[in-house]
Amino acid sequence: MALDIGTWDLACEFNNTDHHTELNGTDRLIVRRGQAFTISLYLNSGSYQPGSSQMRITAETGPQPVEQYGTRAVFGLSDEIDSSCWSAAVTSPPADTVCLSVCPAPDAPIGRYVLTLDERIQFEFILLFNPWCPRDAVYMDSEEKLAEYVLAQDGIIFRGDTNHPIPLAWYFGQFEEGILDICLRILDMNPKHKRNPGKDCSGRRNVIYVTRVLSAMVNSNDRDDGVLEGCWNNTFEGGVSPMFWRGSVQILRNWYNTSCMGVKYGQCWVFAAINCTVSRALGIPCRVVTNYYSAHDTNSNLVIERFFNEKGELDRSSTKDMIWNYHCWVESWMTRPDLPPGFDGWQASDPTPQEKSEGVFCCGPVPVRAIKEGELTFKYDAAFVFAEVNADLVHYLRYKDGNTRKIVNDQTVGQKISTKSVGRDEREDITHLYKYPEGSEEERRVFEKANHQNKLQQQQANSGLHISIKLSSGIRKGCDFDVFAIATNNTEVDKKCRLVFASRAVSYNGVVGRECGFKDLLNVELAPGGERKVPLRLNYSKYCNNLMEDNLIRLGALLIDYGTREAMMAMRDIVLDEPEIKIRILGEPKENRKLAAELTLQNPLPEPLQSCCFTIEGANLTGGSSITEKLESTIEPGQEAKVKIYFTPTQSGLRKLVVDFDSDKLGHVRGYRNVIIGK
Repeated sequence: MALDIGTWDLACEFNNTDHHTELNGTDRLIVRRGQAFTISLYLNSGSYQPGSSQMRITAETGPQPVEQYGTRAVFGLSDEIDSSCWSAAVTSPPADTVCLSVCPAPDAPIGRYVLTLDERIQFEFILLFNPWCPRDAVYMDSEEKLAEYVLAQDGIIFRGDTNHPIPLAWYFGQFEEGILDICLRILDMNPKHKRNPGKDCSGRRNVIYVTRVLSAMVNSNDRDDGVLEGCWNNTFEGGVSPMFWRGSVQILRNWYNTSCMGVKYGQCWVFAAINCTVSRALGIPCRVVTNYYSAHDTNSNLVIERFFNEKGELDRSSTKDMIWNYHCWVESWMTRPDLPPGFDGWQASDPTPQEKSEGVFCCGPVPVRAIKEGELTFKYDAAFVFAEVNADLVHYLRYKDGNTRKIVNDQTVGQKISTKSVGRDEREDITHLYKYPEGSEEERRVFEKANHQNKLQQQQANSGLHISIKLSSGIRKGCDFDVFAIATNNTEVDKKCRLVFASRAVSYNGVVGRECGFKDLLNVELAPGGERKVPLRLNYSKYCNNLMEDNLIRLGALLIDYGTREAMMAMRDIVLDEPEIKIRILGEPKENRKLAAELTLQNPLPEPLQSCCFTIEGANLTGGSSITEKLESTIEPGQEAKVKIYFTPTQSGLRKLVVDFDSDKLGHVRGYRNVIIGK
């Protein structure tokens, strides 16, 4: 006997809170797979009678719902909920109000659904992945990690270089108004959905499939209506510098509000951050990872070859392979039933458009464990990620007569692989998840499995000469400072050498710019056991107009033995420290109470700053947008730029206020302050 249903209540506030989606709002039903939600049905007449009252329930998603593909489910009432499949049960005693509990299957496609009761009553809801559900492929057994990798709306991304990792606060904002709808729109705009929407919606059962779609759609370089366009030429015509962005929300909204045109521009940390936002919004545990000294192997031979002339200048025409000062990608947490046992857990994927995979710019997901074990045939793109952390870096010196000789160089690819610690702003080093210790038996076994013979043979006979680079203290933007090349003779004979010491501006992805200082000593004599310390002065007046946005300078010291024609090289990138933004919170931080942030920055340059402005942004702090305050006056050398910016928090808890200072000479300077908002 069918129930005579009059009205119903979706209990959005209760259900969304129970399903950890209440931060999306409680005005509509948003639930997770494998977990029941409860709706109240108010009957016009009669009451629910166990055993005699029946109900036909249909759950459908996508434009062409079909039971065979999992996009349509038809089920009735059971005595109790079965969390392994779509099921429903009445949990209230016989009365004119019926509490109906409905449980989506733990492997149901995510997305927008229509639920139909007895072909008469319909309502909509959104279904997400459920990392709290042991039957879901994204299950994560740690409340602390779930709070970090699913619920945290802000975080830290590491930039800088291997000797000086710099934390960059980022506003992911996955629960801000409209962001979930934008994330679902990204799925619907992908070319697979346009070609076959029914098959694509069915594929959304599988987190591996969804993760791969996101890797492709976060970038727009395939002209596929993706979110963000990459640019590395430092002109950024028709858009803004990647350094402009402080968070993901503005980028995603810009994409959505411009009919899905690629936003200009992004670079690796921005691509990774957008991917992290969308993954967390859909319920996939995700984190941003930074690999220092990251290889971009274009020809898949696991070797990065670089040729230098006798002045230490790199010949860019000899190879397309690159070494990035750092490179960011994401890791997503999931099981891998498509692979042999042992490869569940963190999976690396990379939305930065570098090389094509299956015809489009995407990369991953590939198990981090597969990279560590050298399983280069595993899906997806294992060989490319393996090269990023393990490629063999080989330098050659090309003499004027055309002859070449291998340069002794101790640089290694894949250093200080970093991510934000759980629950803390500190850096967690996860290199051990990607690589066995250098020189260990396990490392040798991995290289043999990967057939990486160059790496096995990379130990070279050293002539006994050695070159290294040391830094002075106080390397700050605006200062003059010294760096030193130290040449050492560890042999028992006199050595006569040429020492070239060069410095050039460099971008984080390894593109070398203009010279910042140069020294060429043709007659360096080193006695047995002797040492020579050669200073190179870097003057602000010389480097100020040559620096790129990353504030990086690459130092290279080349030592050539006239007697044997052997060459040694030391390279080191330095990051010029920027001034600190001092952040004071004025007022008692409470929900819905106006606060002021007092922001101060001292001009460290020997010249005035113009076009200065401060901008703040933060999850549940600034209403899902940024707030900017411009300074009308010029900031003289040593003078402080100071403003107050008012904002009103909307949620209690620990929040990050992300601050940016921009000017004509300093570019974007970043800072952040953790703020505890009371109720």
